Order: sequence, then structure tokens, then C-alpha cells
Amino acid sequence: MGAVWEFLRGERNLPDVVGQGGKVILTKSRPQHPITGEGPTTGTLYVNLHWTARIVQGSQGQLRRKLLQPRLLRQNDQDNFQGGAQNVDLDLACMYELTDGTRGVVQPLGKFFGDLQHPPYIKLSGDDQYGAPSGESMYINLEKKELFKRLLIFVYIYDGTPAFESTHAQIQIVPPTGPRIEVSLDQREAAARSCAVLLIENVGGQLMARREVRYVHGFQADLDRLYGFGMQWQRGYKEE
Repeated sequence: MGAVWEFLRGERNLPDVVGQGGKVILTKSRPQHPITGEGPTTGTLYVNLHWTARIVQGSQGQLRRKLLQPRLLRQNDQDNFQGGAQNVDLDLACMYELTDGTRGVVQPLGKFFGDLQHPPYIKLSGDDQYGAPSGESMYINLEKKELFKRLLIFVYIYDGTPAFESTHAQIQIVPPTGPRIEVSLDQREAAARSCAVLLIENVGGQLMARREVRYVHGFQADLDRLYGFGMQWQRGYKEE
């Protein structure tokens, strides 16, 4: 848990090396990295989504960055960015398939927050609609790794204008030991509303993470068709 607390305290400037306390950045040329070994594993995998705005021109000519705050930025935003403020709600979610064939989703929409001690052994920390600096977080029980067949970590924009084009979004996963793994959503996809970010698969008894970063213009059903989970979907709404 030490790496998790370092991240939450903001100690993010770690060397870009493989090893304890370091990090691995998954790219197109280096898309995979193991999360666990083949033996027994203890502890929890911490998954975090956070994002910042791309550099924009401020009202007084200066270049500025601003943390995007879902459901908090409105047209009367006091910082008065040119082009108007965005109403953004980025959600972290996970489609899962267990080795017994059970399939489902952990996501804020519909309040499918999951459970860490019972199936699916994945827990979303809650839906942060007001943009705390730490972003949104999810926990995966690695002691049940043999029960996972595959996990698809994805991000979708529930409310407001598609904003992948105007944000620097990043997924970080922090295992109990070893380096943290980062995946950046760095492609320009102005009309996309969802993005499959990371696929975690059970390969010979160990969990392997693979960078996806595949954008779609639709929502969960479109991602499902892309990856063949075969679930039934219907339109859902959040409670304000």
C-alpha cells in the first residue's frame, strides 16, 4: 500500500524505470506489462483516473492549465476561459469476465459499484461528480486473480460535450509491489464518448496488462461489441 499512499500524497515524480517504486509507461511500441507473477498474490490493485485541461488561452492573454471539474465548470465559471467552460463528467469503469463465465460491469451509472470481498472482487470508490484532484479510483482484489479471465478498464463521458480532445487524461494502476503502470489518453478524438484504455487478461496464471486506447463514438454497448462480452444494455441515468 506504500505506493498507493505516495500517489495520494502527490509524490508522482518517480523515475521512468522498471522496479520497486518506479513506473512503466505503456505505449504503442511497448503495450504490455505483467501486473502479477505466476505464484500466489496478496493485496489490492489500485486503479486511478485523473485528468487536466490542455493548455488554453486565458482571458488576459496568458497560457493556463486548469483541472477539469465534472459538473462544476459552468458558463459562469469565474476563470472565464475563451470559448466557454465545459460541463464534463468523466467516469472510470470496468467490464469483467470471470473464469466461471460470469460477465458484468462496475461503473457509476446504475450504481454498479461492485464488491471487493465478493464477486466480481472489483470495487469502485464512488462517482466523484465534482472533480476532486485525486480523480476517480477503483480497487481490484488480487488475491482472487485466478478467478479473473479478463478485465477491460474504460472511460466514458456520461454528461456534457465530448472532451477527450481537450483533456490530458491518464489511467494509473498501482500494484502492491513493483512499478506503477501508466496509460495516457493522448490521441485527438474530438467526437469520441468512450475509450477502452487497458485490457487485463489472465495469461498462464498471471495478470497481464495491455494498452488499448481505442476510442468509440458510442457508449458501453459499442465497447461491448468491440470486445465481445455479449451483455445486454439499456439507456441509464444518474441521480443528481
